[in-house]
Amino acid sequence: MYFILLVTVLITAVFLVVAAFVIAKLIGPRTYNKVKGEPFECGIPTHGSSWIPVHVGYYLFAILFLVFDVETVFLYPWAVVVKEFGVMAMVSIGFFLLVLVFGLAYAWRKGALEWK
Repeated sequence: MYFILLVTVLITAVFLVVAAFVIAKLIGPRTYNKVKGEPFECGIPTHGSSWIPVHVGYYLFAILFLVFDVETVFLYPWAVVVKEFGVMAMVSIGFFLLVLVFGLAYAWRKGALEWK
């Protein structure tokens, strides 16, 4: 029963992806402009290679931002149901926030939030 459902979903997914590509190819613009293919930033043409090394601190800062930002989003559903669950909800969200604070303190202590 579930195998048939899985196969149906996969066939539908593949069909929709292929259909999207075919439709885009059929009705999309066919003109090619050399300027359109060039990479640019803020409208200013680049000079030199676009593959320059970027300091790992930028990536680390971005990952930390995403982690704490996404975890903060988990507070919204909790705020909606906090009255229904009572004390257990308060304890669980307190533990959740404690883990967040310890994670932030760890990142801070390791110097991940400092620009060097």
